[in-house]
Amino acid sequence: MESALRQFAGKSIEDVRAYWNARPCNIRHSTKPLGTREYFDEVESRKYFVEPHIPRFAEFERWKGKKVLEIGCGIGTDTMNFARAGAMVTAVDLSDESLQVARKRAEVLGLQSSITFIQANAERLSEYVPVETYDLVYSFGVIHHTPHPENVIREIHKYMGSQSELKIMVYNRYSWKVLWILLKYGKGAFWKLDELVAKYSEAQTGCPVTYTYSRKSVKDLLHGFTVTRIIVDHIFPYSIQQYKQHKYKKVWYFAVLPKLVFRILEKTAGWHMCINAKLDKE
Repeated sequence: MESALRQFAGKSIEDVRAYWNARPCNIRHSTKPLGTREYFDEVESRKYFVEPHIPRFAEFERWKGKKVLEIGCGIGTDTMNFARAGAMVTAVDLSDESLQVARKRAEVLGLQSSITFIQANAERLSEYVPVETYDLVYSFGVIHHTPHPENVIREIHKYMGSQSELKIMVYNRYSWKVLWILLKYGKGAFWKLDELVAKYSEAQTGCPVTYTYSRKSVKDLLHGFTVTRIIVDHIFPYSIQQYKQHKYKKVWYFAVLPKLVFRILEKTAGWHMCINAKLDKE
């Protein structure tokens, strides 16, 4: 983690905002006209087809009648499912372009009354979002993209009570994807690992900040929290070029791998580290 801190020392929140404004996450998951019901339905279908562990982790139905704070909502796929399930959602994102799409999505799906959208820098969340206690604070694949993730964690404390739950996903350092990036793009240059992972961590190359975590370092990050569960999941098995054409053809080495073996690999070397936590008892 020390090398990553040095690597990203010169990166700013504005660098991160510009990157996600240029291409909001999952924006190209559909070829239908942007903003239509058909577009949003296809975006959701594709996302949960390749990442079926997300609904299991989020447990959308569990939060009916509860207050959910989502940090980094993107274009709102999980946001809509919390709202559909009956939660009252406050959805925060740094990218105004992402929020524009998410707001349109809520309008098209008739969920505006259940969601409050706020543009905010999560490292200074309490300057944007009134401090109150939420039943769930949820952040999937976001905190590792901000220059100072520890600041986000400190802010999250303010929105949690003794019964609140935190669910976050951060990237797993000891994962197949990190190894794949190191071998494919770095040619084994492990001393450039943090730079390589950031550059190739997302569909659009050049992400300015991407931290990765081990089980130990994520517990260090979550200072003031008791981690109740950590699950590792998700390896993307498809040919990227085929996937861009909306075709699902597995690369040869995953195509020949038995499903059970692939699932074991996902559970041990998956890219997504999903963490459940609660505030430490005083």
